[in-house]
Amino acid sequence: MSQIIEFFNEGFLKLHTKSLEMLDLLAPVELYLRPKNGSGTLLPLSTGEYLLRAAAAVEQTAGGITRRLWDDPFEWTLPEKLSTKELVAEYISEVELARREAFQFFASDDDLCRLIPSPDGFLPIGRILTDTIVRASHYQGRAFAAFQLLTGKKPPRF
Repeated sequence: MSQIIEFFNEGFLKLHTKSLEMLDLLAPVELYLRPKNGSGTLLPLSTGEYLLRAAAAVEQTAGGITRRLWDDPFEWTLPEKLSTKELVAEYISEVELARREAFQFFASDDDLCRLIPSPDGFLPIGRILTDTIVRASHYQGRAFAAFQLLTGKKPPRF
């Protein structure tokens, strides 16, 4: 695997692993527990909701790369659909498989310079991957902060 592709691969794999580690630390009742006065805080969503948003960002990009389908996975990532830790873990693992499938399209680092259609116009794949890692990491960081705020426990280390 090319050096830059491997860098991206490791970054996405780290996101995946840390999300599953976070799930393991959560008690089932903590999954969708929101901070008190949630809408008035910097963390209005639950740990589970932020983990789902992180995974959904990756899923959206994988679908965009493999199928040119940039649908927001909002409908099938609702807490009502993924109501347990096991269902959330299954979804996160499905997203990782989709992400790996997308990476099979890359033969060399040169592929990251190819322009593909995205919701923001034609962009290089490398930029799309960078934006996705940043967005997913942001949501995962919020999940970790919500977890620590609600439980007083330390989240997984980065």
